Amino acid sequence: MSQRLEVTDPAAYRRKLQDQLAGRDPLEVIGQTPAALRALFAGVDEATVRSRPFPGKWTPLEVLGHLVDAEWSFGWRMRLVLGDDTPPIVPMDQEKWVVAQRHNQASLGELLDDFAALRAINLRLWRQMTPADLQRIGVHGQRGEESLDTMRWMLAGHDESHLDQIERYLVAARP
Repeated sequence: MSQRLEVTDPAAYRRKLQDQLAGRDPLEVIGQTPAALRALFAGVDEATVRSRPFPGKWTPLEVLGHLVDAEWSFGWRMRLVLGDDTPPIVPMDQEKWVVAQRHNQASLGELLDDFAALRAINLRLWRQMTPADLQRIGVHGQRGEESLDTMRWMLAGHDESHLDQIERYLVAARP
């Protein structure tokens, strides 16, 4: 099962995520994601959230677990870049994280709550950043230099991409 993203063209990857926003404000998008996730999963049964509708791909629950992991990662990276001068940003192996944490065995409600809590904490910090803060740079191990502003809209695009993925997987997994 592989969701591993090999970033061979960092600029194309960034463009893909930015295109997900369709001109919307990234803070507005990331502020709406917890409610969008709850709406997507509302009334969905356990078998559906844990099913693998496409061979070798994550389940809807694993995608949600990945979003929780990404929120941890982005929160750490944001604080690292905000507090240090041009720090290195270590990439995460998303596949290993999902497998090691057994996201497909997790509670849907707990993952939704975890995501909402982490997002609220991180969103508060995103909202208080100044224009100068948003220009601070970190050096990602695969993608090179990224400002906090770039990270902010990448996070919003990442949300949109995975919301779409969850919706498609839930439709495909329903009996």
